Amino acid sequence: QVQLVESGGGLVQAGGSLRLSCAASGRTFSSYAMGWFRQAPGKEREFVAAIRYSGENTYYADDVKGRFTISRDNAKNTVYLQMNSLKPEDTAVYYCAADRTPNWGVHLTDPKYDYDYWGQGTQVTVSS
Repeated sequence: QVQLVESGGGLVQAGGSLRLSCAASGRTFSSYAMGWFRQAPGKEREFVAAIRYSGENTYYADDVKGRFTISRDNAKNTVYLQMNSLKPEDTAVYYCAADRTPNWGVHLTDPKYDYDYWGQGTQVTVSS
């Protein structure tokens, strides 16, 4: 069993930055692909970014490309989401997710894909 705990959310003005962290329990974190998703009130969950177990491959949603960066530190069992140039439309609860399967592919960007583990979420609010 893997537990994921997100942190780093908060209130920030438009144009500001935040760094989210997702700490994972368990010794097999380094073998998992990791994803970040978000859900705004009244909207469906949407994909934000994903990173391969090794960190050498990433995916980003189009509306965060160039502003957000996903990274991971397998020695610390942690994945990060650096968010710059934040916009009010980035306001949402952000969730991290872990996938145990070894296959890296675009399916990891599907919000309906069945990741194996999910965190409880952290709120990000961007004021205008």
